Amino acid sequence: MGLACITEIMLGGMDVMVFGRSLKENICDGGQLDTIPHVLTLREYPKEKLSGKVVLVRFDSTLLLGEPLDLKISSVNEALFTIKYLYDAGAKVLLVSNWNSPNNPMFLSAKSVADYLSSLLQLKVVPTNCISGYMQSRVQDEADILLFENLSKFREELANCFVFAEKLSSGVDIFVNDAFSQSHKILASNVGVTRFCAASVAGFQFEKDLFRLIEATMSKETPNVAIIGGGNILDKAPALHFLASICDGLVFVGLMAFQIMHALGQPVPLNLVERSTTKDSLKIIQLAQTRNIPVLVPKDFWCSSGSFPKHLDLFPAHGIPEGWSPVGLGPVSLDEIACLLSKCKKILWIGPVKFQTSEEDTHGASKLAMMLTELGKDVCSVSVVGNAACNIIMKTSRCPSLYNIIENASVVWEFLKGRKLPGVTALDRAYPFDIDWDTILYDPTQPLIVDIGSGNGLFILGMARKQKQFNYLGLEINDKLVRRCLNSVRTYGLKNVYFIATNATSTFRSIVSSYPGKLILASVQCPNPDFNKPEHRWRMLQRSLIEAIADLLVSNGKVFLQSDIEAVALRMKEQFLIYGKGKLAIVEDDMKVGQGGWLEENPFGVWSDWERHVIDRGDPMYRLMISKVD
Repeated sequence: MGLACITEIMLGGMDVMVFGRSLKENICDGGQLDTIPHVLTLREYPKEKLSGKVVLVRFDSTLLLGEPLDLKISSVNEALFTIKYLYDAGAKVLLVSNWNSPNNPMFLSAKSVADYLSSLLQLKVVPTNCISGYMQSRVQDEADILLFENLSKFREELANCFVFAEKLSSGVDIFVNDAFSQSHKILASNVGVTRFCAASVAGFQFEKDLFRLIEATMSKETPNVAIIGGGNILDKAPALHFLASICDGLVFVGLMAFQIMHALGQPVPLNLVERSTTKDSLKIIQLAQTRNIPVLVPKDFWCSSGSFPKHLDLFPAHGIPEGWSPVGLGPVSLDEIACLLSKCKKILWIGPVKFQTSEEDTHGASKLAMMLTELGKDVCSVSVVGNAACNIIMKTSRCPSLYNIIENASVVWEFLKGRKLPGVTALDRAYPFDIDWDTILYDPTQPLIVDIGSGNGLFILGMARKQKQFNYLGLEINDKLVRRCLNSVRTYGLKNVYFIATNATSTFRSIVSSYPGKLILASVQCPNPDFNKPEHRWRMLQRSLIEAIADLLVSNGKVFLQSDIEAVALRMKEQFLIYGKGKLAIVEDDMKVGQGGWLEENPFGVWSDWERHVIDRGDPMYRLMISKVD
């Protein structure tokens, strides 16, 4: 049976649900880090809205262009299914990715990659050297799917260049990110393009890998133990500290074990010790001791003298002779690990069982993998992270489906450090908010005023106390400021104001369209320009936001714009008049207009925090009122 036929069978048999519950439901279970935002998935996106839409798909070349392609890995089939699903839904699909040609001789050109993907999908994939949008391509009529050039050729990709991202997404309606392994990076093709697309969603493979990440790091099952391999404890210290705070035991099995042993005062070969890591190692040990959880380090090692033919001998960890180097875990170490793991309900194995001179697949690693296989057959949940650990599992286990496998360890380490994953966070911009307005506002039928980029909330809070016949909503991307504003709402006992942490550029329509009452005013005040990066100025005001405001404003509703920088105010004015669909016009009635056509006074009598700062220093504000006309 050919590869294309195998793929077709797998694609045809896959359920769109991917797993039993939605990603949103799994995230809401709690217990995970707070660095996972809400994201919209392709499975949740209305399929009927895909027909005729131009969809840009960022696929994972390490999966689909791997050599050889391993159809036993479910992520491969999920990645193929994303593309096939979009095509079958009637979307016009563009594929983008990066592939390292020197390591893949068969993929030296976009044409060779397109031909290979054609055989996998049984669709005609055609390459194009155009990076400025599907609608401008001359080959779209002869292709089922288009493939853009290798993104590795463009420095602008790694730089997340604003101009490059805009060209890449020109003519695109929907962005689908299906390259979870790149989600710890800030790239034009996974972050930058989301600024220009009406919707940005997670593909099936991305969704499943994000779910795997949550599964691996949630600590609901107890006891749970982390098996930690590899080295570089200095860079991973925050992640190890987090693991020490949630796990019921830590087992160090790689080069990192020698740093822990040294910090514990045990004699180890000094050539295996990074002295700069002692402080971090001690902090991890102290936290574990405070929580009264075990920290296991190897008791013995198989070692090599470096002679040829290779000769191995067994030594205790504290008695490795000079000239000998550890290459694998000894039997005492494996027995002690087995004793601890036998009581576990959840195990996370991250990093290789590897030392300076050892090969990747030592007999210790294989025995550890077989141990986990037996535990996985019972009631123990086992997550395996990193290429080295996953390869051992795939070689030794007949049932890889027993494991929660995540091949890219870099993404997991970044997540465990408490850092937000840019490729995941970028998808938050299109999340369809489901808001219980009756809970957050006393009377959600009152007219609504929305401040976009509400900052410290002084304008919204002042307006809410001054005019209680209206409801007020602040939209701010900085969640710390939003938490502070919500505390003020509770302190003042206000029932007509609320704040949401979000990127209003893409979520404004979703949020405001669900409001029961009418939108009478939207304000954008003092967006922060970056004059060192001209392409970043006024990036808050994208076309999609202005169109949403124009659509949702009630007839004769207003838009209030102001900035302390005249060039910014002028640009905002131009954008609203250009993208307002002919529904917006400048208002001057009953308002004092000064030089340049700017309003002399704030028409509301309530200043924002930055406006107050500008006025206090004696500088002018450039204000403008726009109205929606029939």
